[in-house]
Amino acid sequence: MSKYYLFQDTRKCIGCHSCEIQCKTNKSLPAGPRLCHIVTVGPKFVGSMPKAAYIFMPCFHCEKPWCVAACPTGAMQKRPEDGIVFINQDECVGCKTCMSACPWGAPQWNPETGTVIKCDYCMDRIDQGLKPACVTICTSHCLHFGLAEDMPRVRRERHAKIVAALECGL
Repeated sequence: MSKYYLFQDTRKCIGCHSCEIQCKTNKSLPAGPRLCHIVTVGPKFVGSMPKAAYIFMPCFHCEKPWCVAACPTGAMQKRPEDGIVFINQDECVGCKTCMSACPWGAPQWNPETGTVIKCDYCMDRIDQGLKPACVTICTSHCLHFGLAEDMPRVRRERHAKIVAALECGL
């Protein structure tokens, strides 16, 4: 499992796609590949009001990533110190085997380079003590990034704030 965890508070996401845009900008990606994306669920009617939900889908940095096991060149790797799954672009031959192996569709084809790319939690930023680009730009502050061991506490605190707001009639 990755040392890090990227958590989305779905109740706060407004589906603005700023995370996707910031990711593409940060990684200088062309049209097409998306290293994270927002999946829209709905709209559905709840009572008489239409409602939609937005689900943030990055790479999950699996404990036993199928993409790493499938890569014939060793370009797809998992960092032992923190579990971040990334692609060594110098070793990727563009065979797309990792794309077929990932059940989540995280590896994406980059037509400009003829190689595969994927979310790496902006590991260059993490190594500098910064958060991933998608988290820093989130307009509704629904994305949270940190150590996996801290995320249950973050979730409990967010839930407590929601319950308190409901009790106050907000």
